[in-house]
Amino acid sequence: MARNSIRKSIIRHSMTHSNANVASLVSDNLALLQELEMENGVLDLASGNGRNGLFLVEHHIPVIFADNNESALREIESEKDKRSAEQGSLIRTWQVDLEIPESQPLAGKIFDSILVFNYLHRPLMQGIREAIRPGGLIMYETFTTEQAQFGKPSNPDFLLAAGELREYFQGWEILHYREGKNSNPRQARASLIARKPEDH
Repeated sequence: MARNSIRKSIIRHSMTHSNANVASLVSDNLALLQELEMENGVLDLASGNGRNGLFLVEHHIPVIFADNNESALREIESEKDKRSAEQGSLIRTWQVDLEIPESQPLAGKIFDSILVFNYLHRPLMQGIREAIRPGGLIMYETFTTEQAQFGKPSNPDFLLAAGELREYFQGWEILHYREGKNSNPRQARASLIARKPEDH
């Protein structure tokens, strides 16, 4: 189905090299996550092969990998078995269809941070905001409408409009925001890191 096209496209690296492919938004800002008091863990939403979450696990941060792709989650479970008991205990997987109409998969759940990369399902945005605890962080990066000039994804359902990502987290402390084109590879993306106010 079209709605799964992005998710399938990001499951492309072997697990043994997953950390080499960690998003720079995560690796460059690791300290922000390390400073958080981890009571609920980090949710790697639409995690695909888990490249970002597994990087965090290597730095002793607990991660819940959420995806609808059973084979991708099996690979993450296999990776869990290869790691030390300490690191393995930081890995949890959650098979969930994030796009069932009228579904609210994040309702009642709380995380210290949520990571979202190469994925956009607008009905989830309010749930993402509510599922991050006060003082917690969102790290979000995906394609903008300008991506269509470079190739897939080109479906506007999966592409952010100008300024849209920032608007979703209006009222939060914006720690990083970038929107524009990258030359290598040629892509158009928006990226954001924001902290939820303590009084929310």
